[in-house]
Amino acid sequence: MEPKSPDQDAPASVGQPLGRLKRRAEFQRVSRGRRRALEAFTLQAAARPSEDAADAVARVGFTVTKKVGNAVVRNRVRRRLKAALGAAAPLEAEADCDYVLMGRREALARPFAALVHDLREAFRAVGRNDKHGRSPAPANPPKGKNRRP
Repeated sequence: MEPKSPDQDAPASVGQPLGRLKRRAEFQRVSRGRRRALEAFTLQAAARPSEDAADAVARVGFTVTKKVGNAVVRNRVRRRLKAALGAAAPLEAEADCDYVLMGRREALARPFAALVHDLREAFRAVGRNDKHGRSPAPANPPKGKNRRP
């Protein structure tokens, strides 16, 4: 049996393993992308820069703030989201995108089947950037007549 590489310890999606986000700069870049907020978590998504897109594997990062609770509670939320992500496969995760799941305390009380369904819906929503997803801010503000006063 082959040992797992550290980047492949997240659950699989459509037959391909999901990579992991580890560095703070990666999390910050994804926070400026699309997002879908639900009761138990918020899913953020951003396309990976072209120089990093050579991996061709979707990467996922997990974060739970100290507001949620102590370390035991935060780790329970994180483990529950990882398990739901594995159960939700296959996901509509784009290979050249990075995703961040921001867990909330409600993830502990939510039924597992509902959590899995929410994950599928969130990935679908950020993928098509529907009315519930937040589109990224424009890189340069408009100039001239169209700018806001």
